[in-house]
Amino acid sequence: MATTIHDDLFAPDVIADPYGYFGRLRAEDPVHWNAKYEVWVLTRYDDIVWLIRHPELFSSEVFKRDPRPPYPPIPEADVEMYGFVREFFADFFIQHDRPSHTEMRMVTHSYFTPRAMEAWRPMVRAAIKDLLDDAEAKGQMDVMQDFATPLPVLVIARMLGLPEQDRRFIRELAQKLLFIGRGDLNRMRPLTDGIKGLADYLSPLIKERLAHPGDDLLSVLASGETRGAFSRDEVVANAVLLLLAGHETTINLICNGTLALIRHPEQWALLQASSGLAVSATEECLRYDPPVKSLQRIAAEDVELRGNVLRKLDRARWFIPSANRDPAKFPEPDRFDITRDPNPHVAFGSGIHHCLGATLARVEGQEAFSALVDRFPALHLTTEELEYQPSITFRSLKALPVTWN
Repeated sequence: MATTIHDDLFAPDVIADPYGYFGRLRAEDPVHWNAKYEVWVLTRYDDIVWLIRHPELFSSEVFKRDPRPPYPPIPEADVEMYGFVREFFADFFIQHDRPSHTEMRMVTHSYFTPRAMEAWRPMVRAAIKDLLDDAEAKGQMDVMQDFATPLPVLVIARMLGLPEQDRRFIRELAQKLLFIGRGDLNRMRPLTDGIKGLADYLSPLIKERLAHPGDDLLSVLASGETRGAFSRDEVVANAVLLLLAGHETTINLICNGTLALIRHPEQWALLQASSGLAVSATEECLRYDPPVKSLQRIAAEDVELRGNVLRKLDRARWFIPSANRDPAKFPEPDRFDITRDPNPHVAFGSGIHHCLGATLARVEGQEAFSALVDRFPALHLTTEELEYQPSITFRSLKALPVTWN
């Protein structure tokens, strides 16, 4: 007999263990109407892949098309700030449908080819060595603060051609944008501050790149205005998007993957003995505890799914951790196995919105995990009391303190 499942997607038990909560939904009510937040929750692999691959039925233009207030509710006094936030996020190319999505994505598509991203591997490897040298000298580290964060921030800042001394400032502002996926009552204030801060920082740099283009990613984005694919506001917004997406998801990949390897010492030893497993190990980390928790679409028309009718303009949110642990797709889905093959996870999405930076994240993950197991016989948690950010969008640890003594 099915048990009642609460609808608070920000509840402590859901944040701490999304696999248990969404696993129950997947088994009992895979297309679930969440009455608390008025959103359809999808949890089965096949349903999610079907949704992603039918953009004509499920629009990505959530901020543009959805007139309703955000969930959880915000104070009436913050509604104007939410309007500003909506307009800014609506300019992200990932918040567009075809044909504008295709035109906007093509501006940067050639920059992110697998061959182009592979060219960054030596720099990534050198940066990792420097970070681990510093950590080893101290005898302990917080993987989040000392390793997983500075690495992708350094990489995306170099790609964009941003000054090295600005990295800490950039990270502080970018962290404020993460409130978009949190349930904090007063989340509009940090969101607004983060958007304005990054826009003010990037705007003069973009203006300079338009006048004097270079070979960096910011110049590529600026060229989108010259080509007519972007307005100036869209150049700024998408520079913010690539800056944020270019490091936040990789931070979570490295932290979550490192934690999984620590908690499965036989897999740590296996990777240590077989460096050729770095690719499959990274894919298993992406499947087992993915960096992105969920994304949202809005129904473009009435759609029937598993006997439910999703009405036009209904919100539909799909949960990657549940899809990646679906027993109908993955044998022994709760087992962490770095030799798993095949491994068709959806950590990077699918279809036309497949993550633009997937290859870069893979390069950074492969090099990070290889370096960790090569450098340290084993890592040990200094506490089992780990906490996650209260986000519906990201699976983000607050800290990951380890030692190897």
